[in-house]
Amino acid sequence: MHSTIVRGQNVFGFFTSVCFFVAALIAASDLLAPRTPKATVSVKDVQVVRGRPHYYSTKKEEYAVIRFSLSADLSSLFTWNTKQVFVYVSASWPNSTLGEDGKGELVNEAVIWDSIITNPSADHLQNIGPAAMKKLVKSSKGKKIDPSRGKLELKNQKAKYQITSPTGKLAETDNVVLKVHYNVQPWVGVLTWTPQIEFGMWKKVKGGVSKVFKFPALKAKKEAEKKKA
Repeated sequence: MHSTIVRGQNVFGFFTSVCFFVAALIAASDLLAPRTPKATVSVKDVQVVRGRPHYYSTKKEEYAVIRFSLSADLSSLFTWNTKQVFVYVSASWPNSTLGEDGKGELVNEAVIWDSIITNPSADHLQNIGPAAMKKLVKSSKGKKIDPSRGKLELKNQKAKYQITSPTGKLAETDNVVLKVHYNVQPWVGVLTWTPQIEFGMWKKVKGGVSKVFKFPALKAKKEAEKKKA
């Protein structure tokens, strides 16, 4: 005869095994849902200014301030297992130095804007006041996936973050592009990022890359040249 403790351990072990199996099925179900995101991003204005990285710094660096427009349809990323989608836009440009192996060029990449899009049933997890939270919890009960979730329309959007490079110099840098990325956080399963290759029903972002542009000369230099003229 087994003791009560041993029987409890057996029951708990069986329970956790069943939970793990069900969770694995839920996570695997995401592979059956097609992901066909598409996006269009374009640059509207770019400025390069000089500033200090922190208050006590005596050395100034060059920072790029970017305005852009974004039209994206990420609604296919929302399934019954989607908790929220983190979407962000990055600026990428080649580095002037070679890689450690002496072959090819390194690529600099910095995030200029980001946003979190929650599933209707996860709206109450946002950092909001208690009164607004009660309303969201009440309105989200039994609510299906909103088809408009994941659709973004930004016009002449100012970047959230000024960006710089490891060298501290950005002015007159060529071959810069903006790229749209996303990260899907499920209720159960692993985080998935923007795929670099197509995998089954998961497609790469259609579009999502801007035309190549150039960081302009320093704004201060331009103003000085106008005064001299």
